[in-house]
Amino acid sequence: MKKAIIGKKIGMTQIFNENGKVVPVTVIEAGPCVVLSKKTKEKHGYSAVQFGYGSVKSKNLNRPQRKFFEKLGQEFKKKLLEFRFNESDNFNVGDIISVDIFSVGDSVDVVGTSKGKGWAGVIKRWNFRRLKESHGSGPVVRKGGSIGACSDPSRVFKGMKSAGRLGFDRVTIQNLKVVKICKDKNLIALKGSIPGPSGSIIHVKDSVKVR
Repeated sequence: MKKAIIGKKIGMTQIFNENGKVVPVTVIEAGPCVVLSKKTKEKHGYSAVQFGYGSVKSKNLNRPQRKFFEKLGQEFKKKLLEFRFNESDNFNVGDIISVDIFSVGDSVDVVGTSKGKGWAGVIKRWNFRRLKESHGSGPVVRKGGSIGACSDPSRVFKGMKSAGRLGFDRVTIQNLKVVKICKDKNLIALKGSIPGPSGSIIHVKDSVKVR
């Protein structure tokens, strides 16, 4: 990984490309991020660079967090994230990372948290079929059916598909194209959709696999 940035999902819209075709895009407010610290292999056992993004009030931080920012002489940041770059020496503490590190046409991966949808049944969660609504099915047409076993093995196997929590998972969308960059407003437009609701924190990094 050579490039990365933290941002906030603004929402989806559409723009016209140079051929006059409509392109669905997701707009992200990416950066500016500040380099807060660097991890080294000699001292920490691994090499990484820590970015900080967004502002937060001091009352929303605990004392160790406040002391961390005060020692660095930096503003309080809402989101801290570490990235393992191929060459961490290119970054220095205090550097400002803006959206112009990416260019139009780049392939990027976006990591975010998907929308939480609460407790869901097997039809919504696993795309099960309904039962027949006639001939004695009763009020259980959306149920998952029997999952019991015989006396051997007398248990339900691990991984059985059933009702449960849906969404609110870490999701990575790969190989999204950068369509437009607005450096003045720290905005970047990516072709397609990305995980999470509008206003959620995501991070963008250069794609591992380029198609």
